Amino acid sequence: MKAQALHGHLDALLLAVLEGGALHGYAIIEALRVRSEGNLDLPTGTIYPALRRLERAGHVASTWSTVNGRERRTYELTDTGRRALAGERAGWHEFSSTVGRFLDPATPPANPA
Repeated sequence: MKAQALHGHLDALLLAVLEGGALHGYAIIEALRVRSEGNLDLPTGTIYPALRRLERAGHVASTWSTVNGRERRTYELTDTGRRALAGERAGWHEFSSTVGRFLDPATPPANPA
């Protein structure tokens, strides 16, 4: 799946990944890959700018640490980020329900009043 297909949803996915706890950048990329069963194999050039954007918005906080002699930046969800994630989830449920009325053959169309 291409990064372009995620337009408007990448931030929510990153927040959801960080909901489980603090992770460094590569671990975030790997979590996206694993949870999507390989469908989200996104490059660092897509993920890191999004993480910086989320940090500027106050949705994530980052800290630097040294692991095995390597500097790593670890990201974690803030309270503001948790609230943003809740809003993203609500919006996603409404969106997917609405689109499902058109694209899901198992969903009968609503009867016009």
